[in-house]
Amino acid sequence: MPDDAQPGTGPTKDEEQATTPDVAPQGAPVEPRLVKVSEPAVARPDLKKRDLIEAVLERCDVKKRDARPVIEAMLAVLGETLAEGRGLNLEPMGKLRVNRVEDRQDRRIVVCKLRRSLSAPEGGVDDADAAPGTEAEE
Repeated sequence: MPDDAQPGTGPTKDEEQATTPDVAPQGAPVEPRLVKVSEPAVARPDLKKRDLIEAVLERCDVKKRDARPVIEAMLAVLGETLAEGRGLNLEPMGKLRVNRVEDRQDRRIVVCKLRRSLSAPEGGVDDADAAPGTEAEE
């Protein structure tokens, strides 16, 4: 600070940090950084209960009248569990954790985080989840 400058009139520490460019000191080698480029997510329509039931029926040898009450009961249990603020650990879907719950006028907003394994099977059951005496789809 120059001798004739008044204390407290110069830039604050926060202002200095905000205006200081993020560059390497002069003469120092600059290391290149790899920036990960990800593909944009293409929005697909939401999965409705009707579509879920049809997808389950395609994978199982069960009649619709037998599968529908089981799927609806499962959805009810999942909804109640999330409403309680409990997490889910359901492979191969993944681990779902409730981050925040907000009650609004006529609705409850539940903000969740879903963590999935990159090695999770995309469209079937893996060997560990297959029913005894059956083979997992290959």
